[in-house]
Amino acid sequence: MTTFNGFPAGTTRLTAIPNPFFSELLPSIDHLAELKITLYYFWYLSRAEGDFPYLRRDELAQDSLLMEGLSGGAEALDDALERCVARGTLLNAMLEMGGDSQSFYFLNGPNGRAAVAAIEAGEWRPSGDSDSPLELRLERPNIFNLYEKNIGPLTPMIADRLRDAEQNYPEDWIVDAIRIAVENNVRKWRYVEAILEDWMETGKREREDRGDTERARRRYQQGQFADFWDA
Repeated sequence: MTTFNGFPAGTTRLTAIPNPFFSELLPSIDHLAELKITLYYFWYLSRAEGDFPYLRRDELAQDSLLMEGLSGGAEALDDALERCVARGTLLNAMLEMGGDSQSFYFLNGPNGRAAVAAIEAGEWRPSGDSDSPLELRLERPNIFNLYEKNIGPLTPMIADRLRDAEQNYPEDWIVDAIRIAVENNVRKWRYVEAILEDWMETGKREREDRGDTERARRRYQQGQFADFWDA
């Protein structure tokens, strides 16, 4: 066994690890290589730049210290990555670039989910930089942030529906409809869509929705909206 000489004196750079790692992931991870890849990713994120950091499989394979710690070489690396994706720690996006198929791994957080949704929608392009070959075309839409903060996790299917909503309704309508869903504690995108469809069909009642909260609340509990409420 190689012994550790201890941490050095003075200021040492720290790596941030989210609390859910200790409360949810760590108790369930029973595979050493998976644990090493997970911790490596957090270390990488603490040094990465940009809103959508990612790691490529080839980058991991080229890290000699990491590979020395994975008994089994490339097969162990691929197995550990598959376990991280299966557990939901990492998200994987496959792209054909330069005639080769490349794997890009994102942390399963709001920005990672937005990045994968954008890639699946074709909103990416080669950056021309061999060290960081993937460039997302668009910044994370504000509606994505609103959805994840107020309704729930972003999935590729939901991302497509949010983009459709952006095309069909004014942004302030979407913001107000999400606000009403939150106030009524009906955190379902279909409920938000029903409100938007109603406004498109009958007109948006700005004064009622903002001025008389209780009256607006009753309105969005009845009629076509009643089915969205839990009994």
